[in-house]
Amino acid sequence: MILFFASVLVYGLVVHSGDPLADLRESNDQNRESRMAQRTAQMRLDEPWVVRYGDWLRGIAGCLRLQCDFGENRSGQSVNDLLALAAGSTIRLVLLATILGIVVGIFLGLMAAIRQYSGFDYSVTAIAFIFYSLPSFVFAVLLKEFGAIRFNDWLGAPTFNIIFVILVGLIFALFGQAIVAGTPKKRLLVGGVSFAAAVVILLVVDATNWIREPISGLWMPIVMAIAASVLFISLLANFGNKRAVLSVGGSAAAMLILVIVFQGQLEDPTWSLLGGLLIAGIVLAVAISQVFGGYAKRSITWASIWTVVSIGFAVVVDFLCRHWSDYIDMRGRPISTIGSESPNFRGADDFWLQLMDTSTHLILPTLSLTLMSIASYTRYTRSSMLEVLGQDYVRTARAKGLPEHTVMTRHAFRNALLPVTTIVAFDFAGLIGGAVITEKVFGWKGMGELFETALKQVDPDPVMAFFLVTGGIAVLMNMFADLLYAYIDPRIRR
Repeated sequence: MILFFASVLVYGLVVHSGDPLADLRESNDQNRESRMAQRTAQMRLDEPWVVRYGDWLRGIAGCLRLQCDFGENRSGQSVNDLLALAAGSTIRLVLLATILGIVVGIFLGLMAAIRQYSGFDYSVTAIAFIFYSLPSFVFAVLLKEFGAIRFNDWLGAPTFNIIFVILVGLIFALFGQAIVAGTPKKRLLVGGVSFAAAVVILLVVDATNWIREPISGLWMPIVMAIAASVLFISLLANFGNKRAVLSVGGSAAAMLILVIVFQGQLEDPTWSLLGGLLIAGIVLAVAISQVFGGYAKRSITWASIWTVVSIGFAVVVDFLCRHWSDYIDMRGRPISTIGSESPNFRGADDFWLQLMDTSTHLILPTLSLTLMSIASYTRYTRSSMLEVLGQDYVRTARAKGLPEHTVMTRHAFRNALLPVTTIVAFDFAGLIGGAVITEKVFGWKGMGELFETALKQVDPDPVMAFFLVTGGIAVLMNMFADLLYAYIDPRIRR
């Protein structure tokens, strides 16, 4: 019913927003009258808009029989075909931005709440307010200038000067000491180690010319396996639980073995092969965790799954690094500022080069949408987490002597997710609407262009296709949020 009443309103607004014959009325073409008559017949302008809306609604009702008919634009092109191309491009952009925004934003908000009034909290809060306040088109233009144009210039001779190295080291030291709780001596030690690590990494990258010729290989998945195992065991389980270490470590080893066995096929894979490897790794992780997990097998299973997914991501990054220098030679200026892919790309036959081309076109628009999402998720998560940490059941959990990470992950974090879940539901649909501006800045042929072009031409059918996708997603995501509430909070199920 929401979609129905909204569709009536939107259709009526569109058809009354201007004159669809305005461009022809101003034309000096001798065939102007015949062209006006032809467009009038094509768009059925001589009929009441309510009748045209009824016909459009009958076409949409065909979706119940899996035979949707979104109508035609004023040129006679099927909106179904236009929507398929536009939606694929936009959803690819928005889905990635949503996932990154949720993961990073919730993590930063969680850490800011745990380290309330620390340097880390103040830094994250300040950065979140900056990104939340910046208009999307301003931020997108800044990204084009500094993230693409100047970065591509710098790639011609990539070197780090000592001032930049020291500045990055200080930033890492600030965040490192802020994340770690403890005495000033401990925080100073962590800050010093973070500073030294950042400086050494940048100097090594500079000396080896890693920016243009990255040193890739099996070491990337191995390092990721170790780092992810440590991270997810500490977050979701406990290093004191030997079964957790054994299960997560065994899952990581199983995934690495799969990668080594299929190393030859991964040189030129297919999406089905990559997906199959990831699914096989997850199945092995679940099996190992269920057999060896013991009393905490649920938390250990999730830790194992996320470790396997992280290793899969590292494998993709590894092979992209292997083809990075070839891609630079082909493109010259690899980070793109316009479009969703390179026209007539010479490496289209190579899986990794084609993925590289798609990824470099995704970087800037995705970053533009992601950073604004991170800002909102960070603020909401921090606020919700602080409210939960003051509840009686959290104090009771601490009084029982439970480890702090158990109190945070099992007692506080899960309950803090309830209001954040509502934001996620609205944000996904909101990002599709907000992508109209981002796509305009970066020249993407997506839903934004479809909507803008149709609105300028007072062409209701493409506008209604845009409305139906965004409105339908908004309704479905809100319904999904309601179902997710019951999963997060058992009291809702009862």
